[in-house]
Amino acid sequence: MKTRKFGNTGLEPSILGFGMMRLKRTAENKIDEAWAIQTLHSAIDRGLTYVDTAYTYPDSERVTGLCLKDGYREKVTLATKMPTQLLTCEEDFEKILDEQLDRLQTDHIDVYLLHAMDRKRWENYVVKYNVLEHMERAKAAGKIRHIGFSFHDTLDQFQMMLDAYDKWEFCQIQLNYLDVNYQAGLKGLRMAHERGLAVVVMEPLRGGKLANVPQDVAKMLPYSPVESALDFLWNREEVNVVLSGMSDDDQVEQNLAYAQKAEVNMLSQEQVQDIMKAGEAMRRYISIPCTSCHYCDACPREIAIPDIFNIYNQIQVDGNMAHAEKEYAALGSHKGDACVHCGTCESQCPQQIKIIDELVRLHKYLS
Repeated sequence: MKTRKFGNTGLEPSILGFGMMRLKRTAENKIDEAWAIQTLHSAIDRGLTYVDTAYTYPDSERVTGLCLKDGYREKVTLATKMPTQLLTCEEDFEKILDEQLDRLQTDHIDVYLLHAMDRKRWENYVVKYNVLEHMERAKAAGKIRHIGFSFHDTLDQFQMMLDAYDKWEFCQIQLNYLDVNYQAGLKGLRMAHERGLAVVVMEPLRGGKLANVPQDVAKMLPYSPVESALDFLWNREEVNVVLSGMSDDDQVEQNLAYAQKAEVNMLSQEQVQDIMKAGEAMRRYISIPCTSCHYCDACPREIAIPDIFNIYNQIQVDGNMAHAEKEYAALGSHKGDACVHCGTCESQCPQQIKIIDELVRLHKYLS
């Protein structure tokens, strides 16, 4: 598989990374450990060398540790993330990091990120609890090798974070042909690259929305929807790794095949423009920017928030209101009217969606 120099870190991981957030699950809604181990081993054997997980992905770090036993840990660049929002004091940093090392069954993490940074998390946790100092101490102790952050906020906030610390080695941003001007966007990608940071891209398919696009959008793309979306990113020299949250065998096989032939400047200018036009057309179909990350599963009333948003967005694609109403009714006690306006979901949403307002609106619309 193709690799790219990872900023100034000395690493050179595969251009395709395995995102461990959306692993295949069993009927009991647990991660299918046997599938995960077999699939990740197969991908690594075929050249994939970047594996990404996080403390807050349910059971993901533990399963990732299982997957990387038997010599596979030494074959990969391992990434995980510090959940700054869980810090209550400075001592919590080391406690959580040690727990992560134990879960992952390793003595070090290659690339360590501050997770889902936005203005509030930066000010209320990173600054308040001197997190960057603790990151540097962990690096000096050999527990982590390289320091970075993942990001979900405005371009101005992204630039502020870059300016606030001169030892960043990499960052992770949401980017796809739909989100070129959303959050960090293409401007943030170039900004980070110009400062020598490696850039990891998440949500290349916008939570799966770009894998199955309406026919009028598909006609604008040079290749299949998935291949076009991935090539749009690999085409750019500023992109070092593209993460994919693969959850079935077909996704793994397709993505590995696409990565094996990807190159910088593989697309013509005309093809890039066609994909950008497809993004403009696709925006008409996605009214709510939900990526189905399920961070809002923290809802104490167990409201099916991503399902509700997906039902609504699908109406924009097919116009089938009767089917949407039937799907919404099938959610039973997990519909929007169960919301008690506690705000737990909104505090976790990386897209900063006004979830409470949307639940009220959509319940009236779909009931």
